[in-house]
Amino acid sequence: MDIRPGMLEDPQVLALLREHLDTLAPTAPAESRHALNLDGLRRADVTFWCAWDGLVLAGFGALRQLDPRHGEIKSMRTAATHLRQGVAAQMLRHLIDEAAIRGYERLSLETGSMAFFEPARHLYTAFGFVPCAPFGDYRADPNSVFMTREVNA
Repeated sequence: MDIRPGMLEDPQVLALLREHLDTLAPTAPAESRHALNLDGLRRADVTFWCAWDGLVLAGFGALRQLDPRHGEIKSMRTAATHLRQGVAAQMLRHLIDEAAIRGYERLSLETGSMAFFEPARHLYTAFGFVPCAPFGDYRADPNSVFMTREVNA
């Protein structure tokens, strides 16, 4: 698995991003969906990475800087062809390592509270994330679960 930055114009990336957003659409009302679209992934405070298995896109993930000491995991997705092959764990490890390089003290995320997101919550828990209060611009929402961890924990 090769994790590289960018590639937002690659047709495979655009297709997986569309699949990601389309799959999330029925899981919660629009005001409760916080996945970044293409414009959101291009923001200056967001860095986007792709995981490649040779020439095939295996997944992607992003890191958003909330402030100089706090980052947020965004837009993690594994391609259907690579489910249960460790792609999400490798991407999450990469994002945590990048947060440490940047000097972040804390890394947080928002994910859904529904059963659809249970595998994601298990992954984050396995990597030391624990439930927390809403952070940044988020507000309490029954459709959201907020999690955080110290970067160097």
